[in-house]
Amino acid sequence: QVHLVESGGGLVQPGGSLRLSCAASGFTVRFTAMRWYRQTTGEERELVAHIFSDGSSKIYADSVKGRFTVSRDNAKNTVYLQMNSLKPEDTAVYYCNAPLNGYWGQGTQVTVSS
Repeated sequence: QVHLVESGGGLVQPGGSLRLSCAASGFTVRFTAMRWYRQTTGEERELVAHIFSDGSSKIYADSVKGRFTVSRDNAKNTVYLQMNSLKPEDTAVYYCNAPLNGYWGQGTQVTVSS
């Protein structure tokens, strides 16, 4: 059975950092591309970061370039999103996704506020 479980969200002040984790089971992340999306109430999900199966090629939304980094730990079968210099507009529910399989996690809330 396939599961994607996100964790690491929370409340952080502007300028702070968080690291989100996406632990996968039922499939191997190093054999496929993985994505992070985010969504705020009333808005469509926005693609934040994409890591290709080679683990080195990555794509970021313009709004997070230079601040967010997507990475992967093959031994832990886990994908991460390191978020630095957080802004209030980064507040959203963040979702992990395996685009070629159609798998989604349940999401983790990130709130950036003073």
